[in-house]
Amino acid sequence: MLTEQIDALKSYDSATIFNAVALKLGLPNLDYTDHEIRCLLPELGIVAGYAVTAEVTTNDPDSPALEWIDYYEYLDSQEGPLIAVFQDVDSNPGRGASFGDGMARIHKRLGVEGVIVGGTVRDLSGIHQVGLPIWAWGTVPGHGVFNMTRFHTPVTVGRLRIHSGDLILADSDGCVRIPTEHIDDILRLAAEVRAREAAIFDFYTSDTFSLQEMRARQGK
Repeated sequence: MLTEQIDALKSYDSATIFNAVALKLGLPNLDYTDHEIRCLLPELGIVAGYAVTAEVTTNDPDSPALEWIDYYEYLDSQEGPLIAVFQDVDSNPGRGASFGDGMARIHKRLGVEGVIVGGTVRDLSGIHQVGLPIWAWGTVPGHGVFNMTRFHTPVTVGRLRIHSGDLILADSDGCVRIPTEHIDDILRLAAEVRAREAAIFDFYTSDTFSLQEMRARQGK
């Protein structure tokens, strides 16, 4: 378990963690969600944890339908902190909500600290009352036949392929994947990124700022 490291990750924003991962592994790096995935409750802060993945349909009556209790038992068997990741694989994805306030309550009870949905959600005020941070395309008020089709299977959310067990950090900018085998290096590099950026920002606002000095510093 990486409990202490995961807690330490939450002291950084997703952009800083991305920069740290890029320093460690190089560019290009596309291990982050795209603009479709929006933080719907930014006031609930940053979350970090292990992905638990599932696919759902929201309106297709002819889709496979697993027992939801089987998914919840699987969720309960996983070591946290957990982030539930849903992909809406309906024939019309996003037309119906893939998550709501009732689901927020059971997920919170089973150790989930955040939810990422490749689709839409509803009952956002109720999800807020539960205190469960959530990322999704947006909101709608309803859904039709709502089936769990698969879980513990790779999903694609915001153009990011996510497997159960992936370590994810999410904040108001989106979600980024962190390689667990390099987590100590990522934390060290994140601290270096923060310190370096702070020095740069101080220079930008200082009385000694000039483009000539900026060029000289870049040449060092």
